[in-house]
Amino acid sequence: MKAKFACLGLILLLVLTGCGGPKADVPIFMMSSSGIPSDVGDKLEASLVEKLGQAPTIKIQTTPIFSMEKLVVEIAAGDNGIIVVPKEQFKALGQQGGYVSLDAVAKAEDFPDGVMEIPVDGKSGGVEKHLYGIPLEQTKWFTELKLNGKDLIAFVPANAKKQDLVMQALKVIAQK
Repeated sequence: MKAKFACLGLILLLVLTGCGGPKADVPIFMMSSSGIPSDVGDKLEASLVEKLGQAPTIKIQTTPIFSMEKLVVEIAAGDNGIIVVPKEQFKALGQQGGYVSLDAVAKAEDFPDGVMEIPVDGKSGGVEKHLYGIPLEQTKWFTELKLNGKDLIAFVPANAKKQDLVMQALKVIAQK
């Protein structure tokens, strides 16, 4: 009888462990052309949590290598509120549309490399010009940690959940 309860307890523990617990309000995925070590992601996450406080919750996921396939999967899955990629991929992916305008978060003139004309759904051949990305090189978030954000741009995919909380985090990220 004790063996059955022990076995049941172990199975329950494995099931609960597999659930992963509560998800962050603002999941952030970061990928650079040379990869981003997890310790850098941890440092960036701690800094952002310090600036934002306990809400919204933040979780940063980095990858040590660049993989276009991984990036496409991360965007398609719709699990990330903010995605950080090299400028080249930001520009290329933007030609397909699917970015959220950041005009309410920051001034376009402060981040000219983040301004693009992209196709807009529902408008035949229509494009709109807005601030869609925040280049990280000159943001307080990176400069205070003495990190090189050269050619890294943060954007919000159209399928991001909890966009109000995402924009709250992005306002902090966009501070100069």
